[in-house]
Parts: sequence; C-alpha cells; structure tokens
Amino acid sequence: MIAAALVIPFVVGFGLIVGRRFIDGRRAAWLGAAAMTSSLTLYAVSWEGRGTVSGEIDVPWIESLGARLHLGVTAVSWPFALMTAFIAILCCLWLAVEGTSPALVGLVLVISASSLGVFSSLDALLLFVFFELALVPMWFVIAWWSDGPPDVARRAATRFLLFTVAGSALLLVGIVIAATRGGSLELITIRPDAVAIVLITLGFAVKTPVVPLHTWLPDAHSAAPTVGSVLLASVFLKLGTYGLLVFVGPSDRIGVVAPWLAVAGAAGIVWSALACYVQDDLKRLIAYSSIGHMGFVVLAISTRSDVGVAAAVFGSIAHGLVTGLLFFAAGSMKDRYGTSSMRAIGRGLYGRAPWLAVTFVLAAVASLGLPGLAGFWGEVLSLRAAYEVGEVLTRPVAWTGLGLALLGIALTTAYFVRAIRLVAQGEPVPHEGDRDLVRRELAVMGALVVAVVVLGLAPQLLLDLFEPMSWMAVAR
Repeated sequence: MIAAALVIPFVVGFGLIVGRRFIDGRRAAWLGAAAMTSSLTLYAVSWEGRGTVSGEIDVPWIESLGARLHLGVTAVSWPFALMTAFIAILCCLWLAVEGTSPALVGLVLVISASSLGVFSSLDALLLFVFFELALVPMWFVIAWWSDGPPDVARRAATRFLLFTVAGSALLLVGIVIAATRGGSLELITIRPDAVAIVLITLGFAVKTPVVPLHTWLPDAHSAAPTVGSVLLASVFLKLGTYGLLVFVGPSDRIGVVAPWLAVAGAAGIVWSALACYVQDDLKRLIAYSSIGHMGFVVLAISTRSDVGVAAAVFGSIAHGLVTGLLFFAAGSMKDRYGTSSMRAIGRGLYGRAPWLAVTFVLAAVASLGLPGLAGFWGEVLSLRAAYEVGEVLTRPVAWTGLGLALLGIALTTAYFVRAIRLVAQGEPVPHEGDRDLVRRELAVMGALVVAVVVLGLAPQLLLDLFEPMSWMAVAR
C-alpha cells in the first residue's frame, strides 16, 4: 500500500506536467486532489499500531552499495505522512479555479510525493534520493508562479536552491561516512560517528532551518505563490525536523551537537520574534515565525528524551497545520488587495470580511500557543523537555534554552497581537477588494481550523503514539 501511495501522485503529477496542454487547470486540480486523497487513505489504512513498522516493503536496490528499497512508516513518520497528504489535498483544492496551470498542480503532487517518500524511507540513501526530488520542483514553483517581480522571484528561488543543495551535499557525505564505518544504510542500524553526525546535523539544519542557516527562508516565502508558501512551511521544513529526529536524536553521538542545537534553537525563537515585530509584510512575518516554531522543535530534539521526541513530532505537525492556515489566510488577503502589506490591507477587517478576519485571528492565536489549540502542546512539551534537561544536555544549557524559549513566547504574543491590531481591529478602512471567503476558501481553511481545534482539545490522538516508548523504539 505504501508503494501505491507514492506511485499514484508521482504518476499523476508527471502526467499533468507533460500533458498540461490537454487538460483544464480546474480539472487538473480536482484530479490532483483525488490522487492525494488516495495516498492519504492508503497511509491511514496501512497503520498497524504503535511499536511496529507498518506497510513495510524491503527489496534489493543497489546491491553493490547495500542500498535497498526499504519503505514503511513508524510512530514518528506516520503523522508526518498523513499531514503531508492532507496539506497536498488542500493545496490542490485551493488551485481549483479558472486559470490554474496544470503544471503547477503537477509540481505540487511531485513535491508532496517526494516528501512522502522521505517519511516512508527506511534506507538512508533512499531517503536522500527522495529528499533531493523535492528541491527542483520547488524552485519552479517559486520562480515561475510567483505573483511578484520575476527577477526577484528567480533570485529568491535560486538562493533557496543553493542553500538546500549545499545542505544536501553535507548530508550525503555524512550518510556515506556513517554507512562506510557502520556497514549499513538501514536507518535501524546506521550509527553515525562524530564527524558524520556533525555533517548530517548541518545538512538537516539548513532545511529546518536553524539560525544562522535560515536566511533563504523569508525571501522564498515572500516570492512563492500561496500553495508554494504552504508547502514550504507545512511540508518542506518538516523534512529537516524529521531528519534530525531519525538520524540525530537516536544517535549515541548526539552529545557532540546537542548543546549547539539547544542554543541555536532557543536563540532562533527570540531572534525570529524580534524580526517578526518589525515586519509589515504578512508573509514575511509568518516566514520568520516559522523559524521560531522550528526552534522549539530543535530544542526538544536536543534533549534526547521521551518527552522531547513527543514535543518535536507534535510541534512539527501543529506548525504544519497552523502555519498552513496562516499562509492560506494571507494568500486570500493578497488575492483581494494585491499586497501582503498589513498597512496597505488596512484596519478593521472584522467589519469588512468577518470570516476571513476570524480565520486569520484564530490561526494567529494558535501560532502564539493559546491553550485549547494545537500550537499550545508542542510549545509546552518542548518547555517541559528542556526543564527536565534530558539525557545529554547539562542543566545550564538546558535551562538557558528554557529561559530563552519563555522570552520568545512573550515576544511571539507581542508580534501576533500587533498583527491582529493592524489588520483585524480598529475602524474599518473600506477597500475595493473587500469580500469575504468564498466556498473554496471556506472548505480549505475550515478543514485546517477543525484539525487545529481537534488536536488542541484532544492531543492524545497524537501523543498516544509515543508513550511510553523510548527514542530507539519511536525513531527507529
């Protein structure tokens, strides 16, 4: 079933790219949604329970290298796979309008299928191949379908590609060293030494991204179309956190990089919050906020504790849902007003487009960690993991990270409250673009609102996958 869940979107995606002249864009979007729905269903029914590798496929691939086509999902990878398929469905539905390019829908499917391949790979080389398959399609999405100046979009896309390819080179060298010295490419048995773990960490840190390797992200988000921003935030960044979870977290050598991860993650929370506070462009604000939220995930991973792995997975999934909702709301505003500048959009959105305003505000308060919504649990579990110190950090390092994270929460509240005041509150400033959500937008954002509320009120739906499992049982 896992193989079919990967093949279907790949085949449909490449078919739409090649046959883009022979199909209407709206029909292509509905076909893409159907393909991703089949993948979501296959992943859902393949799950065999906690503590197992579900839907496992293991056949020879490159025998001279010891590489195998080894696929399956674990307690860590299954939620990532489900979220990826879910987000891809919503992106396709978002594109179900007149004028959509079938090639763009095809690229969305290829990126999503490649990401599903990363989350399903149990062989390190196979994971790397799927990892790379997502890069070039994302370049085309940013560079060719940007709603900004073409030269700016291509520059942002190229910067994104250069950073991620450089990270991939480090990752590949790290995998080769680990496989050569450990004698295996299997994620279950691979044992990176100190050199390999540093290279692998740097490779995934670029994708996450971890400060100071984050500078490609704001420009890429600003240039990307709405679905490109959603895929970048909800799916692409998760390739980095997932890689840290399965390669770095369980490694006996994590102590070499854990203090750096803790400090860099916590510093990123504060730094990104300060950067958010001075932003006028809503998409750049959301992009910088992603750096902070990934900081919580990285801080949790650095503790190498059971609470840490639960916090990292929950925080990643919550960020994917909440930030996807934020970018869809920002995309709706940009479609109406031709800009994502909060001052240009004007105040009083509650009175001008109430459902759009309510959706944006709900996403904002979920992102700042309001109890009862999904964003709260990832943050509070990360704080608990840092407070309990974990297996490899010293108390001064862990509690320094904890203190910075708490400061970051206060700053996050400040910048989101500022954004809400600038856009939703105040005396309405009428604009010719004023109109509320249409059915397509209601369906897409409504599905994300339900997911954010359900995970916020019933976090055990996700947390039950991990308790009382250990790092090795979960991540391997």
